[in-house]
Amino acid sequence: MPPRGATRGPGPSLRGRGSSPARGARAGSTQLAHSATPPSHITTVGVRRPGYGSGGKPLPIYVNSFATSIPEDIIHHYDVISPSEKTLPARLNMDIIKALQTSAPQIFTPRGVYDGRKNLFAARELPFDGADWKEFDVSLSTQRAETGGKGPKVYRVKLTKVAEINPEVLKRFIAGDQSHDNTVLTAITALNVVIRMEPTMTYPFNIRSFFTDRETKDIGLGLQLWRGYFQSVRPASGRMLINVDISTAAMYKAGPLLGLCLEFLNKNDPNALATSRGFPDRERLRLQRHISGIRVLTKHASADGTIQQTPRVIKKLSSAGANALNFTMREGGSMSVATYFQKTQNQQLKFPDAVCVEVGSGALIPLELCIVPPGQIMRKQVPPEKTKDVLDFATKRPADRLRSITDGLAVLAYGQSEYVRQFGMHVDTSGPLKVQARVLRPPTLKIDKRFFRPAEVTEWCVVVYERQNRFGEQQARDMVAGLTASCRDVGIRFPANYTPVIMWPNPQGRIEDQLRAAGMAVRDRPGNTSKSPPNLMVVVLPEGGNDIYTSVKHFGDVTIGVATQCLKSSKCFRAKPQYYANVSLKINVKLGGINTIPDPSSVSVLTDPSNPTIVMGADVIHPAPGSDGRPSFTALVANVDSDSAKYIACSRVQTSRQEMIEDLEEMSTYALGKYIGYRTYVEKRSPSAPKRIIFYRDGVSEGQFKQVLEQELPALKRACVTHNINAKITIIVVGKRHHVRFFPQSEREGDRSGNCPAGTVVDRDIAHPTEFDFYLQSHGGLLGTSRPAHYSILYDENDFSADSLQSLSFALCHVYARSTRSVSIPAPVYYADIVCSRAKNHYDPQGTLDFSDSVSQLEGNQAENSLEAFRRGFKPLNAKQQNLMYFSVSIILSLYLCRDN
Repeated sequence: MPPRGATRGPGPSLRGRGSSPARGARAGSTQLAHSATPPSHITTVGVRRPGYGSGGKPLPIYVNSFATSIPEDIIHHYDVISPSEKTLPARLNMDIIKALQTSAPQIFTPRGVYDGRKNLFAARELPFDGADWKEFDVSLSTQRAETGGKGPKVYRVKLTKVAEINPEVLKRFIAGDQSHDNTVLTAITALNVVIRMEPTMTYPFNIRSFFTDRETKDIGLGLQLWRGYFQSVRPASGRMLINVDISTAAMYKAGPLLGLCLEFLNKNDPNALATSRGFPDRERLRLQRHISGIRVLTKHASADGTIQQTPRVIKKLSSAGANALNFTMREGGSMSVATYFQKTQNQQLKFPDAVCVEVGSGALIPLELCIVPPGQIMRKQVPPEKTKDVLDFATKRPADRLRSITDGLAVLAYGQSEYVRQFGMHVDTSGPLKVQARVLRPPTLKIDKRFFRPAEVTEWCVVVYERQNRFGEQQARDMVAGLTASCRDVGIRFPANYTPVIMWPNPQGRIEDQLRAAGMAVRDRPGNTSKSPPNLMVVVLPEGGNDIYTSVKHFGDVTIGVATQCLKSSKCFRAKPQYYANVSLKINVKLGGINTIPDPSSVSVLTDPSNPTIVMGADVIHPAPGSDGRPSFTALVANVDSDSAKYIACSRVQTSRQEMIEDLEEMSTYALGKYIGYRTYVEKRSPSAPKRIIFYRDGVSEGQFKQVLEQELPALKRACVTHNINAKITIIVVGKRHHVRFFPQSEREGDRSGNCPAGTVVDRDIAHPTEFDFYLQSHGGLLGTSRPAHYSILYDENDFSADSLQSLSFALCHVYARSTRSVSIPAPVYYADIVCSRAKNHYDPQGTLDFSDSVSQLEGNQAENSLEAFRRGFKPLNAKQQNLMYFSVSIILSLYLCRDN
């Protein structure tokens, strides 16, 4: 039988027929009859749904989605271009189209909807006098007149009719009778533009969210957080839904630009921004990165004496103050910026020594003359020190989040939107969608007070980078006693009657040399007759010791090949046994031990001796927005043991922002080799080669599914050929960047955090109409509202049923070595995420490559040369670490990755 997903058209009948139509409809909502398995003539990108799951205990829940009707009439699609213009900001485009439709009501009644870029949709055909296109000249009355009395700028807009969309294709698609093709995609795009048009015209927006100042929080650095609303039309089984969620954006604080700059630098005196008075160049560049791209308003007197406000975009900061900056006048002679504004604008500067901003036109304007208008989204990465503030603001308990969503319907105002009405859409806002979920049984784990396979510490040392007057001899001895006691409690073997070497080096020194010295001190320790080096180095870090951490990990993972365990000094003060018990989870796997394994009877898919299975997790991490010349990093993680509890990893550097993994063939060849070697020489099992490969892929959007099948699947198959393996492959994409949330219908049905219980799964009602997917909330709530993972099965030669893959995925969420509870995604994907985030540890900490999150704009050749430098500088993992779980993540990062919002 051909693999599911291998053929994209008519094929053999599929299993799993015994399923009823989707449940959960509300009276009045549009729901069409829907079959569990789509007809054989339907083509899909991924695997066609084989049926619905039935395992687990039923649980009625709410989902943050609302049913909507599908328009009845034809939708007319137009391409929007401005032939004479470069790409304009989406907000300016929206203003231009608004002005166009207002000035030509004879054509644009009712008004069309516009996405801010290329697409305009109309509920009726626009009267272009029999032609398919028409050009318009549009001016914005709010814009200032051009110098020389030319009047406001004129924008030429050309509309060209490109298609007619029959919404009937959507009715067939959600009923399972229509393939997922471009007509369906365009129709869904049209409905999304319809529902977003009204708020987009009124509020600050990004692609799918808009933001209001009804709920804000000042977080310093000249930034405010605004609450917003996400909305997206999604096809589901038998109906069309609008997924609504709350969202958060960082905004530049409105008001004087000078005040914003002072707040960012934590200064009060505007003269602190004067280079002539000691403003450091490093700080000037840091401020420049923060404010570049901000739109500001400047006041100036026009020829008739009226005061006008001109919008300008900040490009950079000057290196000198307005008093010291001179420019050549058109009529000859030179003048300082300060003198120019005094003479031509009658504006005497209060702080003429402060630096100026250079705007897009090249003009220099003093900071004190610039005003930041409200509602500007910061599209750069939020500074790391403000991440906690963002999380605290974004985090809401489930009941509070659902209340915010339902309250937000008043802001969305679907019933009052002229655009929603004229396209014939009716949204059911009587309440969130009711869905019948199931709660899966967790796997049984082989666990007691001791680890399944405890490791051994032979020689070890402690290196303290906290000041000795804060973390002295007594604190160090207490830490050693607490750590060894907790490790011994779970079976980790430490040498008896052993006092480890403890050192307090200078944190300003060269970390590698200091750690080498600590290693030599261990070798020279009296009693170390074999002169053995340490196999564990415990490093105590001060607050803000990120750079030291990176150097320690580079030394341990890359340079020497020794397990390193970093602890924060603040956590070690009077630490409770539970803290060191958590640390022991990481130490054990870093030294080659295994903490726990699932009972074979509860995960037969993984432990079937006749079908040895390798589970892989893959991910790609990209640089921050605007960071040109920085690479993306890839990771592949795979189990090597028969219990899917011991994992190895490999990481690579690749082209910036490329999602498909360039080196997947080489990486998977490496992982398969490690798996075969471990089964052959450690477990002594036969056959040693896997018969099944289950490949979990993180970070891929729905639009890239086809690329995974066309590029990454063949790479996996070539790796199998290299090892002469004939393994059956299943590819599952794990999605986390979505806005679907589960809410218990009553408090007693939730867990202690108010979330749905771990193991809540939904594969009906909100799932794809034709393709094999499901949502699984595998972890108990920690903070805020838990986010279920979305699993999409793209390829399946193993012919898994829905129940099999749901229980397998849930089981893999329980074998994450760092935690004694289930986590949000399967362990191999979680590990791949961590390995990607640790990629900078592969670079020399003393090197010159820049890993900051700041914006850097480079020309094409510069960016290419920078990428090549990153490739050359990437150091491979030390051979001693290749068979160990060196990537068992720090406590803080683990909590951050798990945190829900």
